[in-house]
Amino acid sequence: MDTVWVLGDQLNRRISSLHDSSPAETRILFVESAAKMATKPFHRQRLHLVITAMRRFASELAAAGFEVDYRKAANFTAGLAEHRAEFRPDRVSVMEPMSYQMLNRFAELEVELVRSNQFLCHYKDFAIWAADRKRLVMEDFYRMQRQRLGYLMDGSEPAGGTWNFDALNRERPPRDGRSWPAPIRSRLDDVDREVIAALPASAVGADPDGTWATSRRAALFRLRHFIDEVLPIFGPHEDAMLAGEWRMAHSLLSPYLNLGLLHPREVCDAAEAAYRDGRVPIAAAEGFIRQVIGWREYVWGTYWLWMPDYAHGNALGARRPLPPLFRSTDTAMRCVRTALQAVAEHGYAHHIQRLMVLANFAMLSGVVPQEMVEWMAASFVDGAEWVMLPNVLGMGLYADGGMMATKPYAAGGNYINRMSDYCGECRFDPKSRVGPEACPFTTLYWAFLDGNRAHLTGNHRMARQLRAMQRLGDLDDVRRRAAELFADIDAGTL
Repeated sequence: MDTVWVLGDQLNRRISSLHDSSPAETRILFVESAAKMATKPFHRQRLHLVITAMRRFASELAAAGFEVDYRKAANFTAGLAEHRAEFRPDRVSVMEPMSYQMLNRFAELEVELVRSNQFLCHYKDFAIWAADRKRLVMEDFYRMQRQRLGYLMDGSEPAGGTWNFDALNRERPPRDGRSWPAPIRSRLDDVDREVIAALPASAVGADPDGTWATSRRAALFRLRHFIDEVLPIFGPHEDAMLAGEWRMAHSLLSPYLNLGLLHPREVCDAAEAAYRDGRVPIAAAEGFIRQVIGWREYVWGTYWLWMPDYAHGNALGARRPLPPLFRSTDTAMRCVRTALQAVAEHGYAHHIQRLMVLANFAMLSGVVPQEMVEWMAASFVDGAEWVMLPNVLGMGLYADGGMMATKPYAAGGNYINRMSDYCGECRFDPKSRVGPEACPFTTLYWAFLDGNRAHLTGNHRMARQLRAMQRLGDLDDVRRRAAELFADIDAGTL
C-alpha cells in the first residue's frame, strides 16, 4: 500500500497528492513534530489552529474510509522513519511543501514529490514569467493573472473599465462611530480543549476563543459570512486603523488559505459571483481579488525565485536586537500598543498595522530583519516563512535593498495620525520631532533618512524626502532625541 504524507498546511481533500487516492490503495500519514513546535515561541492560537485542523482533517479522512496513521514524533524525519518501520509502504508521496528548507529535506528522505496545486500560479511558472523582465512589478503580474484566470474580465477588458481601483480604497478612518461585522466564532469542543491543554510552555498569547476555524466546514462558513456581510463594505477603509476595531472589514481568511482549508480559486469565485450578482461594488471585489491572485501569489512566487540567499538580506545594515516591547504590550506609543494587543489577543493584526506600525517601527529603529521575520512568523496565525520573508524583510524593512519595494515604506507620526484614531489619546505629538513629547515615529523617521542617506541617495522615489531632511534646521536635535529613544527602546522603557 502507498502512503500519502499530508503536511499541516495541506489540509484539503483536493490537494494534488491526495485527490486521486482511494482508501483501498492509500494510507495517510500525519506527523506532529515536537521539534517544529519548539523552533520558536509560537502564538497559542497559531499552534492550536494548525494542530486542531490537522486532527480534524485526519478524522475526516478516516471517516471517508482511509487508514490514517496520525503520529506524534520528535521530528518529521523520525515520524517518517517510524511509519516506514511499522507499515513498510511501497512508496511515500507528499505534495511539495511551502518552505524552501522542507523541500530540501524531502529530497533527502526518499519521498516522491507531487507538484503543488494550492496556488493559481505555480512558482516554476512564476519563474518563467519573471525570466524576461528587467524588473518585477506586482501590477504587471496581477494583470497577467486576471487575463489568464478570467477574473473580473468583460471579454478582453477589465470589468469597470480599469484594472485597479486602489485609489478608492485609501480613505481615512470613519468618524461616524459605525459598527463593523463581528467575527464569527465557533464553540470549542473536546478536540480544542485537548490541544489547548497540551500546548508547550513556550507558547505565548491568549488562549483560543473560537475565532479561528479549525475545519474546512467552519472555514467555508466564514467565507460565506465575509462575502455576504463584510466584502460589501471592504475597500474604502482598507488602509485605515481604529483602536476599537481589530478586524474592521478585513476578511480574516488568510490562515485558511495558507493551511489549505480554503483554496484561492473558490475564494475568488465567490467574490466575483457577488460582484456579478450586484451584491458587492466593483472596487471592493477588485481590491479583494487583487490581494489573493495578485499580491499573495506574487509573494509566493518571489519567495521561491529569490531563496535561499533572500533570507539573509540586510541591505541597511540593521543591528538592533528585537526590542523588548515586541514581547509585551507595555509601551506608551498607542499605535504600537494597540497593534501588539491585537497580536497578543488574536494572533492577528491587519496589513496596515503590520506594515506601517510594526514593521515601520522596526525599520526606523534598525531592528535586525531576521529577528523581526522570526517574531512575526511565530506571532501571527497566518505566519509562514514564504509569507513573512517578502512581506517583512522586503516590503516592511527594505532589507532586500529594493527587490520587493521600490522605496522604504518609512513614515512618521503624521501618516499614522491621518490613517487612524490612535494619536488623539496618545501622550506623544505626531507633529513634533524633538522634545520629550515628540512622536517617536516622527523623530525616528527623520533620523532614519539621515542615517541611511548613503543607501537612499539615487532612489528617485526618496529624493523629495531626502531634500526635506537636509533642510531641517534642528537635525542635530533630532539626532540627539533619536539617541535617547534608542536607549529607551533597548531598555524596554519607551
